[in-house]
Amino acid sequence: MLTIQTKTFNQLTTSELYNLLQLRSEAFVVEQDCVYQDIDYKDQKAIHILGIKNEKIVAYTRIFKPGDYFEKASIGRVVVAQNERKHKYGYDIMKASIATVSNYFNETEIKISAQCYLKKFYNNLGFNEIGEEYLEDGIPHVAMLKN
Repeated sequence: MLTIQTKTFNQLTTSELYNLLQLRSEAFVVEQDCVYQDIDYKDQKAIHILGIKNEKIVAYTRIFKPGDYFEKASIGRVVVAQNERKHKYGYDIMKASIATVSNYFNETEIKISAQCYLKKFYNNLGFNEIGEEYLEDGIPHVAMLKN
């Protein structure tokens, strides 16, 4: 079972920060064979949503209030450890992230930059594509909005 924790940057322990950065690097750099600068100085502004199983971070997102990343509230760096994806933790962490945007920022409109192959996943969570596809770090993405 996945336990969800919500923390500001300053509330993260050193071990939690190390583990979430490791998970992001494992998925976005190694698994997707994409060289990019993950550490972008935006983590300090973000609210971090941690999905923990057996004392290990296996799912993660970060959320931003309007204006801190996009004009609208946003969710990014959505990741689930490869060996845990069969449990549908992506839905659990996203539902928790959507609820946190509402609870922390009193916002219902959320913008994301989604990898194109995940459009149906985000459609199932109430997001709709806006605009054309574009390349972000060499990977096809599309902007999506939840109202």
